[in-house]
Amino acid sequence: MIIINNFEEYQSYAGKDLGVSDWHTIDQEQINRFADATLDHQWIHTDPQKAAEQGAFKSTIAHGYLTLSLIPYLWKQIAEIRNIKMEINYGVERLKFGQPVLVNDAVQLQAKLHSIVNLRGVAKVVIEATLHIKGQNKPAYNGDVVFLYHFE
Repeated sequence: MIIINNFEEYQSYAGKDLGVSDWHTIDQEQINRFADATLDHQWIHTDPQKAAEQGAFKSTIAHGYLTLSLIPYLWKQIAEIRNIKMEINYGVERLKFGQPVLVNDAVQLQAKLHSIVNLRGVAKVVIEATLHIKGQNKPAYNGDVVFLYHFE
C-alpha cells in the first residue's frame, strides 16, 4: 500500500502504476444483496438453476455495476490518502466491460495514476482502473475513475 500525504506526493506518481488490491471473491450472497439494493433481479444474476440451464455462461454472473461499485473498497487497499478534508467520487470515463464476472470468481483491482491537476485547491485525480479476474487473461473492465480530493 502506498501512503500519500499531500498534493505534491500524489503528483509524483503521475503516469505510474500504484499497485493492486487483494483478491475479492464475489459470491451469490453478495450478488443477491446487490440485486435487492438496486432492484435488478434479472435471472442471469439471481437464479443459479436457470442460469446453469439456460444462461450463456452456465452460472450466474455479477452485475457489471456491482463490480464497478467495488472500486472504493479495493482502492483503499492500494492507497491511503491522508490529510484530506473530503474525498468525492467524481465520475467514470471511457469504461468498457471486457467480460462477465461469474459467481465465485475472485477479482483484483489494478490502479495507475493517469493524471492529477490542481483545480484551485482541489486535486482532480484520474485513476486508470482495471479489474482482473483470477485465472482469466481478459479483464472484467478497464476505465478511468475520477476522484476529487480536498487536502487540508
